[in-house]
Amino acid sequence: MKEPRSRASARIGQLVRDLRHQSTISRKKLADRADMDVSHLARIEAGQGNPTIHTILQLATALDVEPEVFVRGLTADDLPEGVRPYSEAEILRELRRRDGGTSRSA
Repeated sequence: MKEPRSRASARIGQLVRDLRHQSTISRKKLADRADMDVSHLARIEAGQGNPTIHTILQLATALDVEPEVFVRGLTADDLPEGVRPYSEAEILRELRRRDGGTSRSA
């Protein structure tokens, strides 16, 4: 089995699988309820997929949970390796560092 795409993908996939098992429905039935292909659902459950907000809304509706259940507790540290978003404060610090501290604003 391949490694998960990221910790976020692995966590979401595990949660989908756990919720599906708690609901005692098959992967095919959940895919039908969520209006998605069963192979797409299988990739998500394996942590290989990269579910969009639309996919998260589809799964949340089909599993009768709030969408935030899937992202609660996730942080930038859970993103794929090499993806590094920056906060406003981090950008300003980096700009000051590059500018030798002479810049007042960005």
